[in-house]
Amino acid sequence: MNMDWNSIILALITLLGGCGWVIDRKKHRHEIESLKADNRQKDMNLSRDYVTEWRTYIAEPLQREVGELRQEVAELKYAIERIADCPHSGHCPVREQLQRVAKSD
Repeated sequence: MNMDWNSIILALITLLGGCGWVIDRKKHRHEIESLKADNRQKDMNLSRDYVTEWRTYIAEPLQREVGELRQEVAELKYAIERIADCPHSGHCPVREQLQRVAKSD
C-alpha cells in the first residue's frame, strides 16, 4: 500500500508538471505571436516614415525642379521662335550659336 501512495503522488507531480509545461508553452506561443505583431506594426511605421521622407526630400524637390525646367524650356522655345521676327535676325549671335550647336550634334 505504501508503494501505491508513492505512485499516486509521483503521478500527480508528473501530471501537474505536464500541465504547467503545456500552460507555459501556450503562454510562450502567445508572447511570440504578440512580438511578431508588434514587429509587423513597427515595420509598417518604418515603411510609412521612409515613404514620407522620400516624398519630402526627394520627390517634391524633384517635382519643383522639373516644373522650373519646363518653364525655362518654354521661355527659351518662345525666344527661339521669335528670332525670325527680329529685325537683326540676319546677324543674330544667338541664332548663329544655336545653329552651330545643332550642326555639331
